[in-house]
Amino acid sequence: MNSLTDAGDRGDRGDILIVDDTPDNLRLLSAMLGRHQLGVRKALTGQWAIAAAQVAPPDLILLDIKMPEMSGYEVCERLKADPATQAIPIIFISALDDAIDKVKAFAAGGADYITKPFQEAEVLARIAHQLNLRRLQGQLVAQNEELVRSNRELEQFASVVSHDLQQPLQSILGYTKLIGLACPDIAKSPAQPYLENILDASGRMQQMIQDWLAYAQAGQAQPLMAPVDGNALLDQVQLNLKVALTETGAELVYGDLPRVMGNDVQLMQLFQNLISNALKFTRPDTRPEITISVEPLPQSWRFGIHDNGIGISAEHLGQIFEAFHRLHDAQTYPGSGIGLATCQKIVEHHGGRIWAESQLGQGTTFYVILPAIPDSDG
Repeated sequence: MNSLTDAGDRGDRGDILIVDDTPDNLRLLSAMLGRHQLGVRKALTGQWAIAAAQVAPPDLILLDIKMPEMSGYEVCERLKADPATQAIPIIFISALDDAIDKVKAFAAGGADYITKPFQEAEVLARIAHQLNLRRLQGQLVAQNEELVRSNRELEQFASVVSHDLQQPLQSILGYTKLIGLACPDIAKSPAQPYLENILDASGRMQQMIQDWLAYAQAGQAQPLMAPVDGNALLDQVQLNLKVALTETGAELVYGDLPRVMGNDVQLMQLFQNLISNALKFTRPDTRPEITISVEPLPQSWRFGIHDNGIGISAEHLGQIFEAFHRLHDAQTYPGSGIGLATCQKIVEHHGGRIWAESQLGQGTTFYVILPAIPDSDG
């Protein structure tokens, strides 16, 4: 077991606040902890303890239950109600050994319970455990904050870079087309395949940049939410995908769709990505069939986007929402590998859930849960 010195959250001493209305108990615990190089503060009343914790929050509080004016339960509840002190672990110390007393202590917010008379080894072990937990929690909070910051910076960087790349890419596309218009004889020359390769590669790069932008924007500030008409949304998605639907001869079937609470731009992107996915991963010589179903749930709606495409093997289902994860080569099924990751971000920002069920060679269903519009009475 780590030593108490190592378990401390502040340098090599730690900071323990002992709260007990009996001076002998304070001296006993203070001497015990002092022998193990722990910093100790003392308070004879609950009011003093609350004031001391608010001025300089300790790493841990040892709190007696039976005290005049204010019990340990009340002290604990007040400390846990204050954002400045609610994270401090509290170990109750008491001669009360009944299960009801212990349950009440934990219900008030206590982290542990020590019964009087004290056994030094037990007291030290429980303190070491709580201090170590506090240290680990502090590290986890710091790491999460750093991760959030890094992700935000990465998304901003991706957005800026993508914007900056679009202008020179447009120039490449424009000048390549101008070469073909200015030099019509080039269509019959050996240079024509090279121009076609430039146009093809530039088109793929343009699509990747647009996907990058969509992914970065989906991870930015919480979108403005408002009631969205599902029927109007799908009508617009069909218009956006009219060329792809016509070229593939796909059949898109859906009935009356509900109104949901969400951001219309992001929800349009969500359904457009999922339907585009179904149009892309089709079986040879099979007409694409896409059906959208909807089912009411408590305070939400579950949408299902069903297709008859190539399907996804069971071992790959858990990876399809990872950014840049591709199951097929770009020549066979073009794409950037960002579409489904963007869908997941959008759904999560709406407080929903997305997952897929599939059978290889028969088709895939993507399920999406989105919030319903709250009742007018709240």
